[in-house]
Amino acid sequence: MAILKFNKAELVNLEYSLKREILGSNRYGAYFNTSIIACNTRKYHGLLVAPVENFQGEKYVLLSKVDESVVINRQAFNLGINCYGDVYEPKGHKYIIDFNADFIPEISYKLGAVQLRKSIVMAPDRNQVLVRYVLDSAPGKIALVLKPYLAFRCIHSLTQENPSADSTPSAIPGGEAFRMYEGFPSLNLQTSRLSSYEHQPYWYRGVTYSDEARRGFPCREDLLVPGQFTVMLRQGEELVFSASTSEENPRGLKGEFAAICRTLTNIGSHRDVLLGNVQRMKVLRGGKKMIAAGYSWLQTGLLRETLNSLTGLTLYADGNRAEFEEILDNLIEAEGERLYRRTTQIEAPLLLTDVLRQYVDFGADPKAVWKKYGPILKKIIESYRSRDEASICPNGLLWCQKDNTALSWMNTYVGGRPVNPRAGYQVETNAMWYSALCFAIDMEKRFGPKGSGFAAEWEDVRSLVKQNFQNVFAFSRRDVGMLADYVDNAGQHRETRCNALWAVYQPYDLIDEQLQADVMATINNELVTRRGIRTLSPRSIDYKSEYNGSQTERDLACFNGCTHTVLLGLYVDCCFRMMGRSFLGKAKWLTEGFFEDVNIHGVGSFSELYDGDPPHQAHGAIACADATASLMRCVWLMDKYSKEEDK
Repeated sequence: MAILKFNKAELVNLEYSLKREILGSNRYGAYFNTSIIACNTRKYHGLLVAPVENFQGEKYVLLSKVDESVVINRQAFNLGINCYGDVYEPKGHKYIIDFNADFIPEISYKLGAVQLRKSIVMAPDRNQVLVRYVLDSAPGKIALVLKPYLAFRCIHSLTQENPSADSTPSAIPGGEAFRMYEGFPSLNLQTSRLSSYEHQPYWYRGVTYSDEARRGFPCREDLLVPGQFTVMLRQGEELVFSASTSEENPRGLKGEFAAICRTLTNIGSHRDVLLGNVQRMKVLRGGKKMIAAGYSWLQTGLLRETLNSLTGLTLYADGNRAEFEEILDNLIEAEGERLYRRTTQIEAPLLLTDVLRQYVDFGADPKAVWKKYGPILKKIIESYRSRDEASICPNGLLWCQKDNTALSWMNTYVGGRPVNPRAGYQVETNAMWYSALCFAIDMEKRFGPKGSGFAAEWEDVRSLVKQNFQNVFAFSRRDVGMLADYVDNAGQHRETRCNALWAVYQPYDLIDEQLQADVMATINNELVTRRGIRTLSPRSIDYKSEYNGSQTERDLACFNGCTHTVLLGLYVDCCFRMMGRSFLGKAKWLTEGFFEDVNIHGVGSFSELYDGDPPHQAHGAIACADATASLMRCVWLMDKYSKEEDK
């Protein structure tokens, strides 16, 4: 059964096809990303986008795209498509008859008796994209003309025609090399077959990215086409075009393309899609393995995103404990400032507790885990005595506050002010705080050095949190218990939000069983959807059902109704612990919805967030690490409980 496939009727419908994106990446975080008809709709799109070490490893669009033309009997047919304002020209998508990504992204074109297939892959070990053209049928010899659009700009910006740009080519075997500005690597454009290059530099002005326009961002730029390559082909022949930051051997390009394909597997199931995304999220930065938070624009090595996704991308994917520790060690080395001192991600350091607990539950030696990571977690706990953004109150709870700052994962801003400031006692942060104290004290008692005073020093704080948490956060509504989202000097903020889930999820009986059941009942009734857990109940006057409109409108909706896929793993874990294998049916129902969406938004990827209301359109990063990890965890849990059912 084809999973990632589109027909001609879908492809020629721009309203449909421009909303669906393809993505390929390598182990260094370089990527290609465009729509399924090869029309770029975002400033983040490009055929070769790669980190440039001279610019702090930031990603740069080197090659925006390549437009193809087929010349048959001296008549040219342009297969490309670009947007200029409200006009699409040329309209090469009308020649597309098929798109399939069940193996690699492949677009098929038909022009009368001529049929041409285009396939794209990334080299796994260097910044190189390869495009293979196969002429399946033709009545005679044709000319294939390739026109590269150069950008050489940061993914977050746009470029304009300027006199500093250098369009001068440097001849290399099988092609030409370009370097538009100082400090950049050369972009080496080469072909596997003999080609002719005609140098005709020209700026294409006003190239428009429709998705940026829709979101109210700057959306037009100028791209430099330095010239064009022409290759003659007959029926059955193929051409491989390479764009790389290193000079390649043109004679080896066909073999290289074939070798890359041999390392890939056909996508025969939704699990294959999921595992493919797992590998995509683990990249090398400066020789160190890290997690890419998401494509195209999210960064690599982020604290919160790495801790949220680490277990799902390693332990639950393939049980790779060595890789788990390697990535965690690299994160700890890189993030000392935010782990121990200053951060607006006030709860993020505490996520290490859950990561280590899951590692132990997965089968790691608890003594070895505590010997290696115990000093780090203890230092994190100690740091909350002296952080500017948080303080330990006499009741043991953490009070989080910084003027005009969103000190939680709900961190969008409008007009320089946080949409969800949540200053005071945050329910999820204090649940994590209690979990960290419990885990650290228990592990220190079992495996810590003799004479350590850590457990005794923090035991009273743990008791205070246990004693006061429910009193501070709990309230009754319609005879059903619930937890306030946060509490400040004005009192409890009682809107129904997803953050209460953390109080149920942490395993140390922070709240009583009846309140746990009530909280989960409220979450089930008001927040659970088939695309994850809403961030705010539709019953709230602040609820925003769709993540659409201007930047302000989207930022208002992001944590006021949108579902975030990362929350699903927490919810499913809670439900399995409370209900056991009887939850299997609903777990499958919840996860299947995401697999049904793999042909929407990012083709073959898992999106960062969804609209809170049906039909739950996907938004945000098209391939998100913590979303992928959350689904991987759900699948692992379902496998675990299914095996128990079979016994």
